[in-house]
Amino acid sequence: MRYLPLILLPVVYAQQHAFETKQELWAAKYGAQTDLSYTGPLSYSHLPYTRCLDDPSTTFDIAVLGMPFDTTTSYRPGARFGPYAIRSGSRRQSAEAGYALEWMTNPYTRAEVIDCGDVPISPYDNALAVDQMETAYTTLLARPVNGSASARTAKLAHDGVEHPRILTLGGDHTIVLPILRSLHQVYGPISVIHFDAHIDTWPSLGGITEQSRVTHGTFFTLAFEEGLMSNTSIHAGIRNKLQGPELIEHDEEVGFELIMAEDIDNLGTDEIVKHIRQRIGNSPVYLSFDIDTIDPSQAPATGTPEPAGWTGRETKRILRGLAGLNFVGADIVEVAPAYDNAGDITGILAAGLADDFLALLVTDEPPRRQVKRRQTLADEL
Repeated sequence: MRYLPLILLPVVYAQQHAFETKQELWAAKYGAQTDLSYTGPLSYSHLPYTRCLDDPSTTFDIAVLGMPFDTTTSYRPGARFGPYAIRSGSRRQSAEAGYALEWMTNPYTRAEVIDCGDVPISPYDNALAVDQMETAYTTLLARPVNGSASARTAKLAHDGVEHPRILTLGGDHTIVLPILRSLHQVYGPISVIHFDAHIDTWPSLGGITEQSRVTHGTFFTLAFEEGLMSNTSIHAGIRNKLQGPELIEHDEEVGFELIMAEDIDNLGTDEIVKHIRQRIGNSPVYLSFDIDTIDPSQAPATGTPEPAGWTGRETKRILRGLAGLNFVGADIVEVAPAYDNAGDITGILAAGLADDFLALLVTDEPPRRQVKRRQTLADEL
């Protein structure tokens, strides 16, 4: 018979419904299929991964964005693999276990943070690549915020509108030039806190082509020439050699003050923090962090390593002291994993620093942790 009798239909539907809702063996026994720290798709700190440039409906407060670009380096290339290395180094991090004792907060609970993937950048045409980076950054900067974070950028923006912040994973340091061009459209000239072993304000005297002026050591000079920065920027961790003192005079003209790496021995971290905060004031500020700030014993995987740098612990303490400044974005650059050791220590450290940057973007003041004094043997005696 082609059709079931009407009297049998309720029985058939009931059986189908039971089949559809019956829990499978794995779910019944173990529950959800969760990712472990060393499993699952690769994203920063196991965040939701979205190709944000493809989906205009995707909103966020903070986006993690990769810029795999390294074709303006002057020494060792390989930073195009930096976004991958930093994401890989973040595998033991997660939003669920993101409470940092030093910060006394979990930044992932204070903002909607997602991984927006990587900008597809040309490895053949630098002019095209720089435009692709600027276009991508400008696109995401124009998105409405998710709304889960408190208002932070509206008071700084020319349009009076809240804009998302972007944590960029480089890439060589040239990526900052298109980023500053994008930020300038929203905020006007901004200050830069520049952690680096090198000043990156070398005069751009030109060459065979106009594009050859753009390198990972000249981009700040170009940004100054374009009026993208204020005159209240500052370097931290500098220890590179120069052709002569006239380059420091040029650096000052570009708008930077200088904190040398060795200053930490005389001043300590608290005085360095105080100096940076006084220099920046209430201006909108961008944080740019070259991994070669860190001594190569802790961060060997970079293109232009310099000896006698700061330790990771010293640097992280300085970063915590900068909380509450008007950060409009941040990056970590020049991670080149081909030069890392077997333990991937550079990628892991870079991922941890990136987590500190997220905390900087959502906190209003430096953490004030109360350290309980423990009784010692000397006290008992």
